[in-house]
Amino acid sequence: MNLIACFPGKYIQGSGAILGLETMIRQFGKKALVLASPSAAKQLPAAYTRAPLSADILLEPFGGECCEEELQRVAGIIGREQAAVVVGMGGGKVIDTAKIAADRAGLPVIIVPTIASTDAPCSGCAVIYTAGGIFDKVYYQRLNPSIVLVDMDIIARAPVRFLVAGMGDALATWFEARSCVNTSSKNECGGLSTWTGYKLAGLCYEVLLEYGVQAKKDNEAGIVSTALNRVTEANILLSGIGFESGGLAAAHAIHNGLTVLAETHTSYHGEKVAFGLLTGLHLTGSPQHERDEVYGFCQAVGLPVTLSQLGLSTTNREGLMKVARKATESASSIHHEGEGITAARVLDALLMADSQGRSLRFP
Repeated sequence: MNLIACFPGKYIQGSGAILGLETMIRQFGKKALVLASPSAAKQLPAAYTRAPLSADILLEPFGGECCEEELQRVAGIIGREQAAVVVGMGGGKVIDTAKIAADRAGLPVIIVPTIASTDAPCSGCAVIYTAGGIFDKVYYQRLNPSIVLVDMDIIARAPVRFLVAGMGDALATWFEARSCVNTSSKNECGGLSTWTGYKLAGLCYEVLLEYGVQAKKDNEAGIVSTALNRVTEANILLSGIGFESGGLAAAHAIHNGLTVLAETHTSYHGEKVAFGLLTGLHLTGSPQHERDEVYGFCQAVGLPVTLSQLGLSTTNREGLMKVARKATESASSIHHEGEGITAARVLDALLMADSQGRSLRFP
């Protein structure tokens, strides 16, 4: 296999960056469909929702789930309005919906994340769920987003839980890329990891350890600081390039498994990925010092280290086995960890991860 890496066309991050959105839209045409969550729409400059711009920039509320029903609805609007570019504004699911809808329509897409909660903004792949919120499949676009626009003033005003969840998603980047390189497994670009992708995944982990705790404090205070800038870049750009060009493994597979239990649907993507990483470290026999470092980081920033923090009970082994079976399906990225990964082993690892977490939280 060839070495392959994927990148967004342009990445822009800074205070007031959203004020340049109209200029960027005009690079692709005169009419744009802006798909935005209700809270994200409030972050648009007021002029974008008033005449005469309202005739060229159509603001469409997101339906709430990245599923086929919503994708078909958005496709109908794109066709009817003859949009030249799609803008996805909000969190991970609205971003993924905009990416898929634009790809199916053969249009460029501009991504404006209003929270630093996932690495979805930069990637050329997206997750489709059922209407009920259960993981369905990964959809690969022909190209990565043309522009990713990150306004730090908006990020600093967002609830801190989103930033922490983004750190959980980013936390897995290095470990999953390392597993893919060790087993010569394909990355999300369809090839082997480049050295660039591998090293950026490692840098992502280093940035989180150095700046994560301070970034959380600055986000709580609404301050656009060096730490918040660095962690936002790690959550969105470094993790986006790192997971796609490095590859996925156990952490995201276990996340997908956790989605089969309705109790976890109130937890964010990155929160489930973080516990998936802890489980993956036990599954693969990671050294104790490495597990301690990751658990310590999770504790310090407030990521889940126990099943109960995801709304689950350790006594419901039947439910946990459903998670394990989903995580170990034949096409699952968990098999990038190596041979012999079974549902029974994943169930044991889930329980071991929870046990270590409980010993830390309740000494």
